[in-house]
Amino acid sequence: MMARVHLSRAMAETFSWYCSLFLVSMLVLSCCESFATENERMVNRVQRGDVGYGPCDEIYVVREGETLHTIGEKCGDPYIVEENPHIHDPDDVFPGLVIKITPFKNR
Repeated sequence: MMARVHLSRAMAETFSWYCSLFLVSMLVLSCCESFATENERMVNRVQRGDVGYGPCDEIYVVREGETLHTIGEKCGDPYIVEENPHIHDPDDVFPGLVIKITPFKNR
């Protein structure tokens, strides 16, 4: 009888660990999905032509040789990284990356 209780408890603990792992995974995936959805929305706006390719439109497409620092200076937005949660590494900026610009005067 004692071994049966011990086995049931071990199974319950294992099950609770799997449930916890599942919940954490779902939480992480939901956060990633919301960032991806925002990025897709920005890309769709650019593709539809809702925004232009001017130097400081609300939606900006990074060009060859640009950095977040040079874009921030050009557009007057020193907080690009804070407004774009899909940018995980400020040094990993590449041509074609879509970012949101909010010029300092509009804050």
